[in-house]
Amino acid sequence: MTAIYQRIVLASRPRGKVSIENFRSETAVQTPVAALRADEVLVRNLYLSLDPYMRGRMSAAKSYAAPQPLDQTMIGTTAGVVIASGYAGLKPGDHVTGRLGWAEMGVASGADLLKVDADALPLSTYLGAVGMPGVAAWYGVNRILNARPGQTLVVSAAAGAVGSVVGQLARLKGCRVVGIAGGARKCEYVTDQLGFDACVDYKQARSAEALLSSVRAAAPDGIDLLFENVGSDVLDASLACLNPYAKVALCGMVAGYNGAAQPLHNAGKLLTMRASLQGFIITEHMEIWPQALAELAHLAQNGQLACHETIAQGLSAAPQAFIDMLDGRNLGKQLVQLHKNL
Repeated sequence: MTAIYQRIVLASRPRGKVSIENFRSETAVQTPVAALRADEVLVRNLYLSLDPYMRGRMSAAKSYAAPQPLDQTMIGTTAGVVIASGYAGLKPGDHVTGRLGWAEMGVASGADLLKVDADALPLSTYLGAVGMPGVAAWYGVNRILNARPGQTLVVSAAAGAVGSVVGQLARLKGCRVVGIAGGARKCEYVTDQLGFDACVDYKQARSAEALLSSVRAAAPDGIDLLFENVGSDVLDASLACLNPYAKVALCGMVAGYNGAAQPLHNAGKLLTMRASLQGFIITEHMEIWPQALAELAHLAQNGQLACHETIAQGLSAAPQAFIDMLDGRNLGKQLVQLHKNL
């Protein structure tokens, strides 16, 4: 079988904000099934995950991972169905997740794919609450913050794929959870649907002082645990409210991903409060993934873990959906549905 499919490549590196012109759609020819090696699997991608880390990979600057090469399929995790397999552990019809990128089809080593149960949970869930975002949340809450009952935990980008899971996990551990999000709709979502105790709408704050006042009002007893996804003024306001021996898990700083400076005026609180701050890249902690995924799946199946999905339709919609996500226009997990489920 030889198939024609679409893929999107990185055509140029952004200067500042990402634009549609940084991407290019191409028609590609899939490797014939007969040419698959013994360990290879052909996958039809059904969903593509769009995540903030991709913006960093689009840059040529030195980072924790190699830059996304120009004129190559954009990096990204997908969920799909096996079409053909030379790998003993997978057969046609199995559902898998893997890093097959912005493409309608792909070939990968079977060892690099994760088989998932699409009967137990919707397939898209394995790219969100029971996927990389959920694992990042689980690691931060359990291994870095070591959340305990009665503590106050603040999480920024609280309505996003990671932040929404952070808050739910912390609530299950008995924490008082405060979210920071942009817009009344997002704040209502995290309090009314996810059960957060409070949410600060940073877009309503007309100054850094007003934002700080709002965070203090939402966390009147101070912040014991901070899970940071945004950086900039949002992080600065939270730092000012840290309690002695507070812990900070630094997962992302999306406010600076387009090149904006992120000055901090309250960094001294890390010293005076004797706080600990740890940044982390979740793909460097693969040893915890099996436990985290199993626990997240159990919670999701029991209705104790939810994540709203914003789904764009068709691969051609991916660039604009990615730009919208970086601008905070999505609610929950941003996905692209590439094909209807087979």
